[in-house]
Amino acid sequence: MSIIVYIAGALFAAAALFAVVRIWRGPSILDRMVAADMLLSTLICVLGAEMVYNHHTRTLPVALVLAMFAFVGSVSVARFATKQKDAEASRAEEGTSPLDPSLDELAGGEK
Repeated sequence: MSIIVYIAGALFAAAALFAVVRIWRGPSILDRMVAADMLLSTLICVLGAEMVYNHHTRTLPVALVLAMFAFVGSVSVARFATKQKDAEASRAEEGTSPLDPSLDELAGGEK
């Protein structure tokens, strides 16, 4: 049984390390959010494996709270990304530049 525990621990550690690296390197907010979800999922799995190994359910509320944070975080970032995408699309339709409004004047747009 101890060999299985060591193998599972090594796999959980590798998954957490890969998630932290992806959070660190990015490049976009969506990549970072997926990696944060992966890290939280890994932590929930670690808690579940620990509960199975030690035959208890004391850390079940912690796992549920982590799952709630993962869900709420994913939904909020998805809503933020959708609003940003809609704002960029409306700027493109209007012909305005999101970076520098003075460029619009040079191109013949209104200020």
